[in-house]
Amino acid sequence: DLLLSNSCIPFLGSTEGLDFRTLLLDEERGRLLIGAKDHIFLLNLVDLNRNVKKIYWPAAKEKLEICKLAGKDAHTECANFIRVLQPYNRTHVYVCGTGAFHPLCGYIELG
Repeated sequence: DLLLSNSCIPFLGSTEGLDFRTLLLDEERGRLLIGAKDHIFLLNLVDLNRNVKKIYWPAAKEKLEICKLAGKDAHTECANFIRVLQPYNRTHVYVCGTGAFHPLCGYIELG
């Protein structure tokens, strides 16, 4: 119904089924950060599909292999699922992912 009434703008930037996990809304700057499987997206709130910025952040290959050897599913469990998007200061966001059961965190400069 929303699509038919032109009441929404679907995000077309990801057709890969990336399993979106976490969101961070930055109303002041008009943008939305989305944490997904192996990716972080930065979207413009006015037009979600304009100037989409994407960071590819997979788990290390050796961590993926350890995950698979532990009996985990390679497609649904052995990835870097982004779980934390937290404002750190005016220019950076603190980000954490599962890292294929070896968590890792870092900072993203939004610039």
